[in-house]
This record gives sequence, structure tokens and C-alpha cells, in this order.
Amino acid sequence: MAEGIPLNDQDRIPWLCHLHDMLMREHASGQNTVLACSALKKMYRCILENGETGINVQNSSGQPEEQEEPASRKILFIHLDGPMDLIAQRLAKRRGHFMPPELLQSQFDALEAPSAPEHFITVSLEKPVSEIVSIIEEYVRNRYG
Repeated sequence: MAEGIPLNDQDRIPWLCHLHDMLMREHASGQNTVLACSALKKMYRCILENGETGINVQNSSGQPEEQEEPASRKILFIHLDGPMDLIAQRLAKRRGHFMPPELLQSQFDALEAPSAPEHFITVSLEKPVSEIVSIIEEYVRNRYG
């Protein structure tokens, strides 16, 4: 990405499997964890939840099938949603970030927004950061208490 070349699935899958392993280690030690990553595609989110088995669990249309996870291990995905022009403005202000603004369109092209039965909430990026954090905290507090 730093070279202006979008990553493909083969680039991302080993990293996603590594992130899954990290999440499961934290879960096994009783830790709650926050992981920030784009997880643009449903398959990527399936890998984060199921590890390598998430790669092979697909239905006849090639989409990942849902696998039921124990409630204690369920991952909550936060879908930060916003218009491309707003995100482009924010990217233009960043300095020293690995992803050049020219790759933003490729991210939108790859995006498969979460949908039921995935475990997620959508929060608008048009809200102030403090409000976004409050919405997420309130959801987690109400859901997991």
C-alpha cells in the first residue's frame, strides 16, 4: 500500500489469520480486546472470527457461510460509515501514513458493508469523534454490561 498498490486477498489472508490468533489468545486469557483494521470484505471478517477455517467456509455463491461462535467469543464489528469525499478530506490531512489517498477508491471498491446476521453496528463518520466513541461505549455497556 505504501507503494500505491492495493493489497489483494492473498496479501491480506495471512495477516487476518495472525490477527485472529491474537484475538483468540486475548480471549483465552480473559481479556477484552479492541482491534482496528479495515476488514473490508465479509470473508475478512469471517477469518477474524474463525481463523483459517473462515477461508474455506463458503456457500454455493462463493460467499462465506455464517458459523455460530460461542457468545463469549463473538466479535463486534464497528462499521465506521461515511461519504468518500469526507474520508478523502481526512486522508489529505494525514502525514506519514502508509496508505496514500490515491488508494481510497480501491478501498470503497472492495468494501462489503456488514449485514445481518453479522454482529456489527454502523456509526456515521460525520459525527464528532467524541460522539462516535460514546455511541460505541454505550452499545458495549448495554450489550455486555
